[in-house]
Amino acid sequence: MPMTNELRAAGAEKSAEIAAPALVLDRVSRLYGSFVALREVSVTLAAGSSVVMLGENGAGKSTLLKLIAGLTSPTYGSVSVFGESPQDQRGRIAYMSHATMLYDELTGLENLTYFGSLHTDGASRGELELQAAEALREVGLDPEQGSLRARRVGEYSQGMRQRASLARVLLSEPDLLLLDEPFSNLDVGSAQRMIERLLAYVAEPSRSGLARTLLLTTHQAQLAQPLAQATLTLSQGRLVSLIETGRL
Repeated sequence: MPMTNELRAAGAEKSAEIAAPALVLDRVSRLYGSFVALREVSVTLAAGSSVVMLGENGAGKSTLLKLIAGLTSPTYGSVSVFGESPQDQRGRIAYMSHATMLYDELTGLENLTYFGSLHTDGASRGELELQAAEALREVGLDPEQGSLRARRVGEYSQGMRQRASLARVLLSEPDLLLLDEPFSNLDVGSAQRMIERLLAYVAEPSRSGLARTLLLTTHQAQLAQPLAQATLTLSQGRLVSLIETGRL
């Protein structure tokens, strides 16, 4: 039998808009040939939820994030993001995968200025550069710092690339943020800085006034605890638990 779980964000009953689900998975399964990556996963997350997804390698975590991001479709079942299909809500979703999606030959500032131009209409290049610079400073990569001013992303350490990738996805100020192993290759200090940035992200409403929703995967459950309003655990493609922690 499929497992059904529902998570309501704190204070969701105060507003009909806030109470509207950010995410609804209804008996979602995903098959790759004869391999079953996800098996009848059902879950509802209210807008404003902050959820840490756990599970062993191959549990289906990355597959689930790709489904929610609209990068692939379920074999069976349905996925709804803010009441519509993920493909129709891509402007409200940001997804950070294992790949940083940055151009190695450009600096961090040049990368984020370019990506900002894809999401902002009518802004001048100067405005885009200011927004990009602020996003980089918020993850500890100040482009005005001498060593970073002309440094191409291809010359970054893996941890720096992770932080620049986070700055990229936050630049669009999404309502729903999906992060796949964001703490990989980070030292403790960099991971803590990323957590502080994410706590600030979920504490502020989006440009539409909606409470922001965060879903991230990690093997470092202890590290991610400050972000976990709830933990969701997958095993062999099945949802085995959704437990509220009371944090945030």
